[in-house]
Amino acid sequence: MKTRNRAFMKTSLKNLYIPPVLIAWLGLLLAGRAAAQTFTNLHNFTGPDGENPQAGLIISGNTLYGACDSGGGSRIGTVFAVNTNGTGFTNLYNLTAPPGFSSSDSSPSSTNSDGAYPDGTMTLSGNTLYGTAYFGGSAGAGTVFAVNTNGTGFTNLHSFAAGSGSFPQNYTNSDGACPEAGLVISGNTLYGTTEKGGSSGLGAVFKVNSNGTGFTNLHSFTGGTNGAVPEGLALSGSTLYGEAGGLYSGDDGTVFKVNTDGTSFTNLHSFAAGSWPSALVLSGNTLYGTTYNGGSAGNGTVFAVNTNGTGFTNLYTFTATSGPLSTNSDGANPMGPMILSGNILYGTTYNGGSSGNGAVFALNTNGTGFTTLYAFTAESSGINSDGANPQAGLILSGDTLYGTAQYGGSSGYGTVFSITLPSVILSAPQITGKTNFTFVLSGPAGSNCVLQASTNLLSTNLLNWSPISTSTLPVSGSLHLTNAISGSRRFYRVFMQ
Repeated sequence: MKTRNRAFMKTSLKNLYIPPVLIAWLGLLLAGRAAAQTFTNLHNFTGPDGENPQAGLIISGNTLYGACDSGGGSRIGTVFAVNTNGTGFTNLYNLTAPPGFSSSDSSPSSTNSDGAYPDGTMTLSGNTLYGTAYFGGSAGAGTVFAVNTNGTGFTNLHSFAAGSGSFPQNYTNSDGACPEAGLVISGNTLYGTTEKGGSSGLGAVFKVNSNGTGFTNLHSFTGGTNGAVPEGLALSGSTLYGEAGGLYSGDDGTVFKVNTDGTSFTNLHSFAAGSWPSALVLSGNTLYGTTYNGGSAGNGTVFAVNTNGTGFTNLYTFTATSGPLSTNSDGANPMGPMILSGNILYGTTYNGGSSGNGAVFALNTNGTGFTTLYAFTAESSGINSDGANPQAGLILSGDTLYGTAQYGGSSGYGTVFSITLPSVILSAPQITGKTNFTFVLSGPAGSNCVLQASTNLLSTNLLNWSPISTSTLPVSGSLHLTNAISGSRRFYRVFMQ
């Protein structure tokens, strides 16, 4: 059944040049005291406007787009838009149901024209949003759909075929069933996965043209080391990377790759059964992901693995939870994909944190500096001020993270939220004779700022930074850091601790 729990300045001794102003959020977030950030509840879902957003957000200009798993007029999901400041919420489309349509999500039996329960993060191309619905469509096995950003032009691009056998493990069909993850787009081609169906009933990778033609089942999962129950995809050139979750007992969680024409399927890494790896983020030749379970406490991990399958590294293990609310300091059970900005990974956990309702975290790509950016608050009868149990990943625009929480909020139906990260303004240095220059920093009062230098920015030396000074911004929010002009040419950066 459908599862619901789950910036740089360069100096030279001979020729010193500094840009007039450099404004950036400059990581790394080191272990210890986290820099202050601002959480904002942008929207509380109430039912008619949507319920329980499992999908993440996408952004265009100042507008966020997303989908709710349920709610709306037919209680089977909505597509929405909201401004980044929380104003202008619009229910763009209510997935519709014919008379007699059952809202039960226990099996792919109820049919409709649109699809039901849009769970995956949508994809935006031009003025068109593309998404997936877990059930519904002509055979009740889910759909791929498109809708314009103004809510017009809803189109069912593909209804997954009817299948046979018992649901969910043995429900087989030709093209896959029950797509839960979002889509990736390249040119006019959409790529995605289904959790069920395919030749063995364990899910499939598919492609379909953005006009609905040319549907192709690229790969059917068979279990074991081949994997089962795939989630989201990452695309690089002509190669798709993904994970197959190992949801069913006896199947391994895997990281895999497959060509966009369906050839050369490769298992890059196998996890212990039931680890349940999440969707991946790709940077260069490295894939980063999380597992829902696994690790020494059984609460999940953050990992890295090369795109050729070598160099698997467990970057972080989420700690044990305790008490009736299963609380801890860092969160537990990450489900959504992470995002990468510079050398920092940002993600969410579904459970754990100080109230057991999940958390938002940051982690350096070398595994250091884990920081809990925000822990969702306790609920009373399912209601709280900020949301609970974020299932999807985050997006980053400027210095602000945006995300959704599946539950909680003023009606208990979930929220859209933002977390604004602190920023530092690094002004032009003041040069004293030929021996010294002074950096001028402005930022949130009380923030710990560290100035570092490196002599080489080649990829192999990105982490080879030496501290020059560590200081705390005063109440005035302005600080002068002096450094001697000596030795070889150096690159500088500042980050907040």
